[in-house]
Amino acid sequence: MTKPMPSAVDALTCDIARKFVRVKEVRPDGLVCFEFSIGWPELFVDLMLPQSAFDDFCVQQHAQRLSDSAPA
Repeated sequence: MTKPMPSAVDALTCDIARKFVRVKEVRPDGLVCFEFSIGWPELFVDLMLPQSAFDDFCVQQHAQRLSDSAPA
């Protein structure tokens, strides 16, 4: 007896309530370079914000902080 294959929809299920940030760099000019992702931490966009705006962004998005590439 063979097991049924998972459907493609099951494999692509994404919880858009889960949001992630990973700091890549804090530049000398105060900009925080970071990755932001929704649902899957492996799929992200690179963004830059001043430190205070980054802190606000993380709070507003309820983002989970992943281990950083650079100190924040």
